[in-house]
Formats: sequence, C-alpha cells, structure tokens
Amino acid sequence: MNSGMVSMRYARALFSYALENKAEDIIFSEMKILSETLASRPQLRATLDNPVLSTREKLELIKLAAGEKVSDVFVRFIQLVLHQRRENHLQTISLVYLDLYRKYKNISVGKLVTACPVDDTTINKIKQLVQDKEEGTIEFVTEVNPKLGGGFILYIGTYRLDASVASQLTRIKSQLMSKNKKIA
Repeated sequence: MNSGMVSMRYARALFSYALENKAEDIIFSEMKILSETLASRPQLRATLDNPVLSTREKLELIKLAAGEKVSDVFVRFIQLVLHQRRENHLQTISLVYLDLYRKYKNISVGKLVTACPVDDTTINKIKQLVQDKEEGTIEFVTEVNPKLGGGFILYIGTYRLDASVASQLTRIKSQLMSKNKKIA
C-alpha cells in the first residue's frame, strides 16, 4: 500500500481519537518532539525497522524519543502502530498529524532566515506584520545563515519573500551575463 495513504489514515485516526479525548494539544507536542527526533537521528529509524527488537523494546524507544513522559493516548496509538507493524511510517504519520492539527487550529508556519542574529523586538515586529495579514496564529522560527550576506528570507506557509543580498547579487550577475551574451 502507498506510504502516503497509510500515514494519512493513521494520522487522521489519531487526530479524531485525540479530539474525542480532548488530547489533541498534548498529542501535538508529543508528535512534534517525535518527528524532530526521528528527523535528527536516522539511526533511530533504522533501529525501529530492526525485526529482532521486540515490540516492548520498540515502544520504550519511541516513548523516549517523544519525551520523558507521554500521554496514554500516545502510548495506545504507538501500540497500535507497532501491532500493525507500521513503525517505518512513524515519521510521516507524525508530520501528517502536525499538518492536520495546524489546519484545525488555523496555525500558519513562518520562518525567518537572517544573515546575523536578530533581537526579539525585531522578530516580534515581523511576526506582528505577518499576523496582521494572515488569519489565525503563526508558529514562528528563526534561523541564522551567514551565506545570505545581509537581508533576510521570510517563509510563510508556501510563500517565500527573499530580500537577501546574496540573491540580489545573483540576479545582477545573471542580468549582466545575459546583456554580455547579446552584445557578443
């Protein structure tokens, strides 16, 4: 069966079960930690795929990866996933759950990439400007990338605003090269 379909079905089932039990916020934080852990530690995913490990050992590993203490809803869901031998889909299931939660709660994801660290007041101003344009709330992340040379890149959902020096220099270079080709 298609990996995307499997992940979507499990994530939807978990989301509706979490809504019924009023645990969607707790599950969101647990799934966020789990997805970040699985993304940053590929050896954990390889370990979970190991058929020699027992279900109990895999459950303990996943509980550890999701945080110190996890909810009963999370444990029951992981037990179901392990029973159905779908642990290789956990990364995708967690990401789909995060998307479903954000759509339900009307949360947009924003990311600000700058060439040097920016103070909190500037970040809050940018976040406020974005929130005035977007409906709902915004989950905002910042990142420093010195390769930009200056300026910033702002990501909101699927939109990208690139005001970096590096991209402006690249555009100028390509314009100059295209003019030189016309002359020659």
